[in-house]
Amino acid sequence: MTQNKTVQIDISGKPSQDQHQVVIFLGPPGAGKGTQAERLAFDKQLIKISTGDILRDHVERGTELGLQAAPIMKAGQLVPDHLLIALIRDRLASMDSVRVIFDGFPRTTAQAEALDGLLDELGAPISAVPLLEVPEELLIARILERGKTSERNDDEEVVARERQNVYRTQTQPLIDYYSARGQLKTINGVGSMDEVYQRLQNAIG
Repeated sequence: MTQNKTVQIDISGKPSQDQHQVVIFLGPPGAGKGTQAERLAFDKQLIKISTGDILRDHVERGTELGLQAAPIMKAGQLVPDHLLIALIRDRLASMDSVRVIFDGFPRTTAQAEALDGLLDELGAPISAVPLLEVPEELLIARILERGKTSERNDDEEVVARERQNVYRTQTQPLIDYYSARGQLKTINGVGSMDEVYQRLQNAIG
């Protein structure tokens, strides 16, 4: 006797969860996070989301959100979380499938919680939160070496160490947040760019 099998077909027109890919990249200054994020975005066909770029775009276009953000930015103040999330919602909602990599956002657990809520609305859960780990003394050495061929004032040792302190203070709560949800993927950031990238690919899958 042949059993009939019920096949469920999604006719909603919405992308399935496996079409979405959301990566949140964490790592200290000097770890090579930006380079690895760019490479991952290219290989995985992900769009790098920069809140700064989104803000400037809305301000230049004179959108409602841009008009709200412009005076805040002009005054040198931080754009409030609810406005940042609204800007990100506007960007993600325009995508057929949410395939993005966040580098530099979220910066606080409040922002992480708000982003979780937005991604839940869009049906696009976080795929992975890679964390590049490099010993601090190696990070400082890398930054100082970079400073020999750069005119950036943040490549001086005192400034570089302060940036590491700020990073630890700001990012540890995020590390704890994503670790508690089983989303954190710790990656050894010591080695050649290719070696580190291979570890990153293995961690994300």
